[in-house]
Amino acid sequence: MTLNKPKNYLFSALFMMVTSTLFSQDIWQVKQLTHQKKNHAMDNNQNFSPDDVWIVYDTRPNEGGIGENAIIEKVNVQNGETKVVYQTEHANEYGPGVGAVSYHPSKNELVFIHGLPPSNKEKPYAMHRRLGRIVDETTNSSYWMDSRDVEAPFTAGALRGGTHRHQWSGDGDWLGYTYNDAIMYDLEEKTGETFNLRTIGVSKRNLKSPKVTAKNGENFQGGWYSVLVVKVVPNPRPGTEEISKAYSDWWVGQKGYQREDGSWQMARAFLGDLKTKKGEKLTEVFIVDIPEEINVEGPEGSLAGTSTTMPMPPAGAEVKRLTYTENAKYPGVTTDFRHWVTSSMDGAFLSYLAKDENGIDQVFLIPALGGEPKQVSFHETAVQSTVRWHPKTKEFAYICNNQVFVNTVDEEMNPGKASSITPTFDTVPFAINYSNDGKKIAFNKDVKGYVQIFIAERP
Repeated sequence: MTLNKPKNYLFSALFMMVTSTLFSQDIWQVKQLTHQKKNHAMDNNQNFSPDDVWIVYDTRPNEGGIGENAIIEKVNVQNGETKVVYQTEHANEYGPGVGAVSYHPSKNELVFIHGLPPSNKEKPYAMHRRLGRIVDETTNSSYWMDSRDVEAPFTAGALRGGTHRHQWSGDGDWLGYTYNDAIMYDLEEKTGETFNLRTIGVSKRNLKSPKVTAKNGENFQGGWYSVLVVKVVPNPRPGTEEISKAYSDWWVGQKGYQREDGSWQMARAFLGDLKTKKGEKLTEVFIVDIPEEINVEGPEGSLAGTSTTMPMPPAGAEVKRLTYTENAKYPGVTTDFRHWVTSSMDGAFLSYLAKDENGIDQVFLIPALGGEPKQVSFHETAVQSTVRWHPKTKEFAYICNNQVFVNTVDEEMNPGKASSITPTFDTVPFAINYSNDGKKIAFNKDVKGYVQIFIAERP
């Protein structure tokens, strides 16, 4: 349901009474934290340090400019002091490039995208040429998270391409990410056929990465064991649940979702592209269970992949489709702009954007166990951002009408009254994220041509 302003003046008073029950205004204390004439991009990660004293970001020159960026920085929430956390060597217009940084939930560790060094015109930063880099601030050291092996016969536990937007699990012992494969990229370039498909993967800290020989300058030794968890195919059969692209992924809860028998299952939610019975592309919400032992080969084939096939998921990586919107008035998850499926911290609900009956992008929830989705925002204009969840409660935040809104849901996914916590800005805020104590929400906003960080603090 979306409420449209009535044209008949006789009904305007009734309209105002109805909308006032759905929305309220509760302006938090809002301040601009950064002011330097450069970008401070947070990129939909967990940017607050574990003690909520620092916010980490990258300084890319434009939205797609990670390859040109050489610096990861952080800013002090209390006094605005900035520090360089990491800087690449021999940076140039082709890379290596760093960005999309995220803080560990409980340790002074950071992870971010790092292009392959060295980079030049022949070997530039690219989706299939990047790794995860971890910085340990307590020891002032850093290392590669994922191993990379692009020489056949390849190596189980290592990947062959590029990982992107790394996200810590609630306990910090896993990382999830999107992935593009260099072997499949080269095969597509040679044949002209579709092989270069995006999917998602995970890495585990406490499972040692196999040794990789770095003799060709393209292989790198990482510290974590890495696998892909969703099989993708270039041409899904119409009417099936085969997926051609898996992306916009998120950890489900802080420790997964709770099964009906009371046990907990680690999982990642994601958006997946498939084909309808009519052969039309459709984007739906999926979930994939992550097995504890990711080094066990599954029924689809080799964890390492071959020269003509992608690495395959481990045993127990079960993919389940959650939304079925083919027959809706506006089918599918919204693709009007890039957004991520996200999860409440208890793992009960997944949130995503889809069009309501009037064609307006709204927030929808669906149980992680499956079931019927429910619309939980009712705005006259489109929701403008990924949904972010409070770290301890069923409060969630999003952007609409150039404002940050918060709301809550109960155990049945029934929403409360949405409240705007910021003024209406002249430009659209983006990349919102909660502090670890839930008392602050940080967000990016353009100010005179530069991306700056703002904070809204709960009164």
